[in-house]
Amino acid sequence: MSTGIDIFLELLASAGVRYVFGNPGTTELPLSDALVDHPTIRYVLGLQEVPVMAMADGYTLASGTPGVVNLHISCGLGNAMGMLYNAYREGTPLIVTAGQTDRRLKFEEPILWGDMVAVARPWTKWAVEIDRVGDIPAAVRRAVQIALSPPTGPVFLSLPLDLQMETVDRGQLDLAPPRVPSRRVRPPLDALTRAADVLVAAKNPAILAGSRVLEADAVAELVAVAERLGVSVIAESGTTHGRLPFPCDHPLYDVGLPLWSPEVRERLAPYDVLLVVGMDLLRQYVYHEPARAIPEQVRLVHLDEDPYQIGKNYPVEVALVGDTKCGLVELDRLIAERMTEPQRTTAKHRAAELAEASRARRAALERTIESRRDARPLAPLVAMASLARALPKNAAVVEEAVTTTNTTLERLAALGTTDGYFGHRGWALGWGLGVSIGVRLAWPERPVLAILGEGAALYGIQGLWTAARYRIPVTFVICNNAQYQILKIGARGLNLPRAKAGEFLGMDLVEPEIDFVSLAKSLGVDAIRISEPDALTDAVANSLASNKPQLIDVPIQRTTPDRLQYG
Repeated sequence: MSTGIDIFLELLASAGVRYVFGNPGTTELPLSDALVDHPTIRYVLGLQEVPVMAMADGYTLASGTPGVVNLHISCGLGNAMGMLYNAYREGTPLIVTAGQTDRRLKFEEPILWGDMVAVARPWTKWAVEIDRVGDIPAAVRRAVQIALSPPTGPVFLSLPLDLQMETVDRGQLDLAPPRVPSRRVRPPLDALTRAADVLVAAKNPAILAGSRVLEADAVAELVAVAERLGVSVIAESGTTHGRLPFPCDHPLYDVGLPLWSPEVRERLAPYDVLLVVGMDLLRQYVYHEPARAIPEQVRLVHLDEDPYQIGKNYPVEVALVGDTKCGLVELDRLIAERMTEPQRTTAKHRAAELAEASRARRAALERTIESRRDARPLAPLVAMASLARALPKNAAVVEEAVTTTNTTLERLAALGTTDGYFGHRGWALGWGLGVSIGVRLAWPERPVLAILGEGAALYGIQGLWTAARYRIPVTFVICNNAQYQILKIGARGLNLPRAKAGEFLGMDLVEPEIDFVSLAKSLGVDAIRISEPDALTDAVANSLASNKPQLIDVPIQRTTPDRLQYG
């Protein structure tokens, strides 16, 4: 005989689950009790649901295996909803669980009871309350398979308290572990052939690449296609740029799209054909005229595992529904077969011109950075360049400071690997601090740097305690301009009259200003404040090489530009 929660944990362990991230309450006590001496699953405690969800998110993104979250009943799920939204937008295959009140109390509508399935359903792929202990194995298998099958995403399981404690005869259950079918399904050959013909015949093609390229393990395949065609590879704009789809030190990498429609149109105007791979086309942030961001003359070839993304907003010339990795392998082969010798020569010349332009852009950026080194507080570019000098090749970087980071690390070619970059996609704040902890748990041998805005960090600051409690060595850098700068920029972009005059309500974190050094120390994390660029480089390098967490508070300029530039 076994209890329901023992069966639940056994199935999770058989799926490769190593951690349960949680903040417990009464309805989760059977799970907490069962994990006390569990042989393979470790419980990671967070002080609030925002960092708990973010830790699981980061662990899942880095490990590629399902992260498991155990939340308290209704109120705990409510606290976690912003981070669930992030996971939904990212497509993170999280298994989110919460305890539910005893089923025998249901008609009393007891304290803390709520229809959690209805709450979670809009931002999950599947949400269900398990009503029978005998259904636990099937529910866990289905949850794992749904979460990990493209398009990937979070699922939610509600676990009544008495269900967790109910005993069941193991011999009556099918305890086969979850098995996820292979995703490697090639797009149709006729569509691939047409796509190759369109790309080979194009006068000036380019590639738009998104986070799902990395998540499909298809970066090398995309590099091969880009090099064969000799074309620019442009990443998603900052609103969706979560993972790095192309090596940032590659001469064909042209960083990211701008944020707003007019600039996107201008950036894409020279091209006649775009190969779109692994990204949503497009997910913009603020409405600007003209509403159509893709120029009318551009013909689109779109490859993605999710047919919903293809042709959703812009008609496509060729739709390629299938696995990104397999699709790019086949596409590269077909392009190679169809290219004539003059076309190969043209591709080589185009690649050489793009490489020279890339070197010129980087040199110009380095000159700009050098010209601002004497400014105090530090200019954002100088702060980022100081961090770039401290990064080892295998470092993982988590960014949640969009007005400061601004793709500077990519433009400086400072990210040593494609998989080591994690950017904010859902934009619910409080994500980055917890994600960096989860990434380090997944990759204990790789140094992890979290670059956080002071406002965003405060939404999940309790995560510092978890880093201290479990001695998880993450370096947290607070880019501190004591304001919600992105809101000020947004208000000016909307031409709001008081904002244009420099008057803002509720957007300055002063009087009192937050003392991050004392705050971090109160949560058990060593902290320092640094104002000089070389000292910042040295401190970050030393911290990344250490075996304990540290927070570094960095004052940066508090001016507000009229427009947020990206890429």
